[in-house]
Amino acid sequence: MSLGGGHSAEGSNGGGIFVQFNQDCTSLVAGSSSGYHLFALTPDDGIEEIYASRSGQDTCLVDRLFSSSLVAIVTVAAPRKLIVCHYKKGTEICNYSYSNTILAVKLNRSRLVVCLEESLHIHNIRDMKILHTIRDTPPNPRGLCALAPSAELCHVAYPGSSAVGEVQIFDCVHLHAKCVLSAHDSPLAALAWSACGRRLATASERGTVIRVFLVPERTRLYEFRRGVKRCVAIACLAFSACGAYLAATSNTETVHVFRLAEPAAAAGAAPPADGWMEWLSSAVSAGAGYLPAQVADVLAQGRAFAAARLPRAAKRAVAAVTNVARAPRLVVATDAGAVHVFALDAAEGGDCALLRTHRLLDAPPPHRAQEESERASELGAALAGSPPRGAFDLRDHRHFPPMRTAAEPPAE
Repeated sequence: MSLGGGHSAEGSNGGGIFVQFNQDCTSLVAGSSSGYHLFALTPDDGIEEIYASRSGQDTCLVDRLFSSSLVAIVTVAAPRKLIVCHYKKGTEICNYSYSNTILAVKLNRSRLVVCLEESLHIHNIRDMKILHTIRDTPPNPRGLCALAPSAELCHVAYPGSSAVGEVQIFDCVHLHAKCVLSAHDSPLAALAWSACGRRLATASERGTVIRVFLVPERTRLYEFRRGVKRCVAIACLAFSACGAYLAATSNTETVHVFRLAEPAAAAGAAPPADGWMEWLSSAVSAGAGYLPAQVADVLAQGRAFAAARLPRAAKRAVAAVTNVARAPRLVVATDAGAVHVFALDAAEGGDCALLRTHRLLDAPPPHRAQEESERASELGAALAGSPPRGAFDLRDHRHFPPMRTAAEPPAE
């Protein structure tokens, strides 16, 4: 739910503001040249400012622990210092200094993780003592890491290589390495945990394929194709609280929403007897031995269930799929200080209608990510009717049934 792989604390906020949703997507934090601000999502699709520090310190990183009063911040003036505050009391609880610039800060109800370029520091959230330091990690200049929101399955994921998309999983409770995932051939660009801490979403710098793994079993559950456009930088991956949706933002105007389970499969019912999903699944299964591996992989990738189009591309944007007054919503915040609220049709998906746009803070206009917009083609690719929307559940044998011709006798 944070801005891609963290936000450098050196220099300013890069011409924009730092924005991030809290762990359950009920509120939003923002850091700017005037300090840090907390906002709540209201039942009428609104945004309400609930706190402003007004410290005058340029804040480049800020994270809030769920809906509590605990806030962790890093300022441009002191990029190596982490400050933990009680915002309602207006007091500083503690501060820690590190050997290098802080690139990312992650919180849950059990641990606080500080990410530097070549190390991670794990704190106990109750007394803020350092419990463990993971040293000599592969170079991670963007501070890419993800801490599971769950205090029970408290895992942190971070790049295990700077050359390929390897993910290291570390158990922050028992303080030992858990497993390693070979997620992509290209270096990682984004990581996100589901609320339960059992699913990990990954994307690479290539920006075309998003995968979801079961941890610690290392089972690949889903694989999605974001689109056909090349040279796209994935900025954020975010699970919905219910775990049924995964949103992805990039440096284009299009935000994709993937559905992680087909309704029939989720309900335990048999899949429909006809249709693209069954036909293509069967075709991929039958021809898997004859097709090149790369072709078979592409055919087995699911497409976006829904997509939203921002009024303009943002250099950085974060997304949340949540419920507002029991209605599904896609909420997207950008580094330009804009928050866009879209309706999400849970039954049909498709193009998400823009309901409201809010301004958080006055921020400089964002740099254009590209000279010419390709909104129509990008949205069309995201919602193409062939192949169908949705993902193949790689655990379900019904999605990959055995094939035989009419003349072929049944197996003994």
